[in-house]
Amino acid sequence: MLTRHHDPIVAIATAPGRGAVGIVRLSGRHLASCVQALCGRELQPRLASYGPFLDDQGQAIDHGLALFFPAPHSYTGEDVLELQAHGGPVVLQLLLAQCLSVGREIGLRLAQPGEFTERAYLNGKLDLAQAEAVADLIEASTEAAAKSASRSLCGAFSDEIALVRQRLIQLRMLVEATLDFPEEEIDFLQRADAQGQLLSLQASIEGGLARARQGALLREGMTVVLAGQPNVGKSSLLNALAGAELAIVTPVAGTTRDKISQTIQIEGVPVHIVDTAGLREATDEVERIGVSRSWAEIERADALLLLHDLTRTGQADYDAAQAEIGQRVSRLLQGSEKLVHVFNKCDLSAAPAGLPSESLLISAAKGDGLEALRQRLLSLAGWQAWPEGVYTARSRHVAALQRTKEHLALAQAHLQAAQLALDLMAEELRLAQQALGSIVGEFTADDLLGEIFGRFCIGK
Repeated sequence: MLTRHHDPIVAIATAPGRGAVGIVRLSGRHLASCVQALCGRELQPRLASYGPFLDDQGQAIDHGLALFFPAPHSYTGEDVLELQAHGGPVVLQLLLAQCLSVGREIGLRLAQPGEFTERAYLNGKLDLAQAEAVADLIEASTEAAAKSASRSLCGAFSDEIALVRQRLIQLRMLVEATLDFPEEEIDFLQRADAQGQLLSLQASIEGGLARARQGALLREGMTVVLAGQPNVGKSSLLNALAGAELAIVTPVAGTTRDKISQTIQIEGVPVHIVDTAGLREATDEVERIGVSRSWAEIERADALLLLHDLTRTGQADYDAAQAEIGQRVSRLLQGSEKLVHVFNKCDLSAAPAGLPSESLLISAAKGDGLEALRQRLLSLAGWQAWPEGVYTARSRHVAALQRTKEHLALAQAHLQAAQLALDLMAEELRLAQQALGSIVGEFTADDLLGEIFGRFCIGK
């Protein structure tokens, strides 16, 4: 966890660089002295007030809007002062330095990354899932990702977790109460429909897990690598998918010598496309490095589009090289679920007989088959459009729901065992509740909080 969270803090809350408006934000207990020193007047709560921001000599550093939010009705739950000045870097640095000067007596210090939102979490203004959604909303790379983060920030994910958690607690209470009456435990559990309650919980977790995976996909996207021999059309495909001339395309083999990356969106899902150097025996050191990086990208890919050139299919040297590449790809990926065979230049040559049924025929130059390719990528990612909307989620949320699912399955096994083991079932339900609670921060280690909030920008 970030330390010294009772100290008053200050930071520039707007992005670096020049802009029309820049904001300096303070948070802490008892900021009235800072308000008076910086603004030269008292401020009405939650009412924007225009005036000068003063230096030590009472001279104006700048003029702008000041907003004061007394605790607990603020973003952090503490007193919050926001100074909206002109967005020049020098002006904001002068204002920041003056804040630190007038706040020296109360221990005002520079905020660490994410510390404002951490305080909102610690003071009960947001739960942990909502706090993470703040960063997700800022970092969203697609409209769908932004909307899903907004739903999480409004509490859609947290509310669903809270409802399931409450039902889990009720089942725990039932099972633990039954432990006190071992001679009647079977009848008691049957009358209370413990089996039905447990099955309903498992179904809810399955649904939540599916939605969380969709949310994690919207947040993190998928990495798609374009690979193949030189001049099979990888760079042309990158340009076609991106809708822009990002990569140089020439008839010269080996034009691309290093990876080129571009993020696109397909139905709102971020897709990180990586164009790689052509796979062949390199003729010089620079190309050798590029080919080596290509294989490294292939190994890390969420999906691999292995391109084939229909105009060269059937040529002995080309087919031999393609077979060798295919064998190495299979070893690296340890299976074919990530691999898509894409046969390019279908506008110039007909497809030969015997192609794998899952192959795709495209023309990167003409755009033929690209929509089918986009849909195949969504299918590989496991994307489904949920009618009720998707909330943003992270890998840790998916892992926590998966642990909850596993503990509930073990609880089910203990309930159905020939020798009913209620004490073991109760323990599995307790562990399931703990895993579920870690999503919203009910059970969260300090080092995890430090990892989460340390990735935020300063001033947020």
